[in-house]
Amino acid sequence: MIRHWLRFMHQDSLRFGTLEGKRIQLWEGSMFGKAQASGVYLDPGDVELLTPTAPSKVLALWNNFGALGAKLNLAPPPEPLYLIKAPNSYLNPQGIIRAPAAGGKVVFEGELGIVIGKTASQVAERDAGNHIFGYTCANDVTAAEILNRDPTFAQWVRAKGFDTFCPFGPVVASGIDPHGLRVKTWLNGELRQDYPVSDMLFSPARLVSLISQDMSLYPGDLILCGTSVGVGSMKPGSMVEIEIEGIGKLGNRFE
Repeated sequence: MIRHWLRFMHQDSLRFGTLEGKRIQLWEGSMFGKAQASGVYLDPGDVELLTPTAPSKVLALWNNFGALGAKLNLAPPPEPLYLIKAPNSYLNPQGIIRAPAAGGKVVFEGELGIVIGKTASQVAERDAGNHIFGYTCANDVTAAEILNRDPTFAQWVRAKGFDTFCPFGPVVASGIDPHGLRVKTWLNGELRQDYPVSDMLFSPARLVSLISQDMSLYPGDLILCGTSVGVGSMKPGSMVEIEIEGIGKLGNRFE
């Protein structure tokens, strides 16, 4: 059964629930543990949406899509290449992406996010699916000019770790098969990215398995699967939306 999970503030309380039609049903317990539907429904206009999970870490992939790798003349990597986006970068749905004081070109990267539901440490690929709770939309925002500013050190973490540089949500879709999905990115209503998840070099299960050999993954943690062709820059005042059918649409303004 496919469910769309949200986290939100309601009457000064942090709550979670599922989106059901045009209403939100409150749940009790823990999203990643024992959760029980309350039968109480809310109007979305009465809540403040938060990121659907509160990750201990977000890991972001580089060179994980065949089409982009071919365009950049990159060889397929023998193992996942990834970085960590810091918690200060996490941004709620509808939140404002802020330009860094360092200035320069800022680009959007529409991506599928894997949400961990059960602690994963050195798990086999055949078991990795049991540790995936669901999937979400994400924007791996990057200060492109900073990345290679110093020829002695590629500044991946700084370029992708500024405040507000990791919007994700608005929901986590559980019970969904990601392989037939497409990631679309809209900039001011213009379609800029439209690529299939099936072009991933490392599947979600393989990513979870291989990364869990390096570090433990905890409930709520996020793996951003990498992006494909169509990445572009944003100007102040732009609206960028990441849409994945079956999951939803994440919208944030850049100022």
